[in-house]
Amino acid sequence: MRDAFIRVLMEIARQDKRIMLLTADLGFGVLNPFIEAFTEQYLNVGVAEQNMTGVATGLALEGKIVFTYSIGNFPTLRCLEQIRNDVCYHDANVKIVCIGGGFCYGPLGISHHATEDLAIMRALPGMRVMAPGDLAETRLITRIAYETSGPCYLRLGRGGEAQIHQDALNLSLGQGISLFPEGEVALLSTGGILGNAVGARERLEAWGVKASLHSIPFLKPLDRSLIEMLSQTVRLMATIEEHSIIGGLGGAVAEALAEMPGPKPPLLRIGLREGFSCEVGDQEYLRKIYGLSTDSIAQRVYKAISKKNPEAKIYGVSN
Repeated sequence: MRDAFIRVLMEIARQDKRIMLLTADLGFGVLNPFIEAFTEQYLNVGVAEQNMTGVATGLALEGKIVFTYSIGNFPTLRCLEQIRNDVCYHDANVKIVCIGGGFCYGPLGISHHATEDLAIMRALPGMRVMAPGDLAETRLITRIAYETSGPCYLRLGRGGEAQIHQDALNLSLGQGISLFPEGEVALLSTGGILGNAVGARERLEAWGVKASLHSIPFLKPLDRSLIEMLSQTVRLMATIEEHSIIGGLGGAVAEALAEMPGPKPPLLRIGLREGFSCEVGDQEYLRKIYGLSTDSIAQRVYKAISKKNPEAKIYGVSN
């Protein structure tokens, strides 16, 4: 995703000299093409994320469109006060880019596990929160962030993600994407876990459970119309995220459902429970440990739907 982001940003920077890219002394293997092509539109502030955010705000208030770039929690939690008081309070045209959402930097431990960022960024006034699910979504959402005036948070994977969407996408701010629109269960996924959600849907189909699948690349603004439509047509809704279930996609969908009139289906939130992710290992290892592997997602959804249908049985899945 980070490579796709940089390629699109370079295309935009060629056309718009207002673009500025700021980094906190990292990412050079990925950023070098941008640095070499746009020397005057790039600034390395050193290991000083709080200062980077303040500088970005100053540049934005002088008419620049500024992207700040760092990994994991560094461009968010480390400088949260500056994001709140400088960027958001002044409605500055700053786009905060996190590389390595979730467990992308799993071997480096909890300091590098970005698993609360969506909730925290979503709570900030004026902040739009974006988490694309694959390379195609990343390319579109980078442009949407550029075209959207004011603060944006863009959460990306570290690299190596697949392109799941094979058809051309037409996407606008706050819109969800229905990959498979029909099913008795609705799976809603945000961010780079989309590939596992696709696999889980296939497992469920093999087990006799027809599931729709929807990518939710915008947590704020949220596609409430899609959620309302699904709530009227399915027996179960399940949110899938490589993030805490508190305040992320699961929390956002729960809030939306609570405010909608009429009967609603049960909501299953698949993500990280309360506590720190103290294990270390690569991303797929940690997804397995914390119940976010393809198998774990499929089994949790199957068990939840089976409670509503006691006659349902499938070999290999314990109830």
